[in-house]
Amino acid sequence: MNLGDHDLLSAREQLFHERVRECIICILLFGSLYILCYFILTYFKRHTDFTTGNWEGGLWLCTFTLAVSLGAVLLLPFSIIGNEVLLSFPQNYYIQWLNGSLIHGLWNLVFLFSNLSLVFLMPFAYFFTESEGFAGSKKGIMARVYETFVVLLLLTLLVLGMVWVASAILDQDGASRESLYDLWEYYLPYLYSCISLFGVLLLLCKFSVHACFLSFQLLEDLDEQLSCTGFEEAAISRKINSGLGILMLGFKTRRKASAWQRNLGYPLAMVSLLSLTGISVLVVCFHVLELLLDDAAMPRGIQDAPLGKVSFSVFGSFGAAMQVILIFYLMISSVVGFYSSPFFIKLLPEQHNTAMTKIIGNCVSLLVLSSALPVLSRTLGITRFDLLGDFGRFNWLGNFYIVFLYNMLFAGLTTLCLVKKFTWTVQAELIRAVGLHKLPLPVTRSYQPSKLS
Repeated sequence: MNLGDHDLLSAREQLFHERVRECIICILLFGSLYILCYFILTYFKRHTDFTTGNWEGGLWLCTFTLAVSLGAVLLLPFSIIGNEVLLSFPQNYYIQWLNGSLIHGLWNLVFLFSNLSLVFLMPFAYFFTESEGFAGSKKGIMARVYETFVVLLLLTLLVLGMVWVASAILDQDGASRESLYDLWEYYLPYLYSCISLFGVLLLLCKFSVHACFLSFQLLEDLDEQLSCTGFEEAAISRKINSGLGILMLGFKTRRKASAWQRNLGYPLAMVSLLSLTGISVLVVCFHVLELLLDDAAMPRGIQDAPLGKVSFSVFGSFGAAMQVILIFYLMISSVVGFYSSPFFIKLLPEQHNTAMTKIIGNCVSLLVLSSALPVLSRTLGITRFDLLGDFGRFNWLGNFYIVFLYNMLFAGLTTLCLVKKFTWTVQAELIRAVGLHKLPLPVTRSYQPSKLS
């Protein structure tokens, strides 16, 4: 064997070892997330739904979906931190496993598992939970599985037909109408693009409207809120399960807080949350100016991650850390806003009393929100890390008007929410400090002239 063959064999061996190492790392990461999510779901699930002899496959599918959701949340922060680590320690032997191939593989796996969970696993889990088997068939798990597969097949044909019709109407290219067989390359990304657009819009609504929920609730009069909630609970007892009981528990817990928590902890938390919200608005406003001046500010997808070459923030490691904090804050605020909205508050899980259908609804909602988080972060300019793999193939990302309007709506609605809630809170505190709230309200009497008999 000559020197050239030996070098070629060494290169192949190195490539093989890198692939095996990447597979092991992905399995370890996803296994850790799966175990964590399993403990979370078992904490909330209703034990009567999982009696002896009942199939727990639905719980396993929900655990898989929740693990994918958590992986989608950690995807962009992990990529940003990995890039900064490679910049700081470029020749370190112990971090050679962290490379662009691993990051790109994680992005592809999250995209694949997200599609798999949304299109197949979660509908299968829901239909299996509601199925009883076809009439006349022998009762059991297999009869329910057969019915679930038939219903899921019909639903798949219906959804794919609707997607094909929508793509044929919106896309004037005749080739797209004839390529129905091209399922993976066109229709699934198109369907996931629509879902991601819905998730991004949902994140916008929940963050902009409820960004101040985490901060300004610290300024509430707890005694007054507790009293009002008590009256509501006594008057409308049937709505306790819709959130009043949870509000009462939260108010009682905050009222029992120590003096250090009330006088130091809560104000610091409020200032921190206000600062993060203000920084987010400033970043988005700066990104709006970039969109008007530079085409490179548009979100785009790349097929290779150039990690360890340049920082994705002009402020270096500090800016990258701030990007990670803003991404997590964006997700937490959106989740809090989602569960505090009147339409989705019934999805809020309860300890050891959450039905299987509610668990499925929570997993689907969190997956839609978390899958849209990388796209949202890049669209708003919170990070400069370009979207990898199929995340950058969404059709609407290349539309300047959609991206620009989305940034303007985010900045405008969040600023309006901040100003509105802050001015109202300050006005209420000033009125209470001056003592005007104790004055009797004026009574307006209509003047009626006396009639002479």
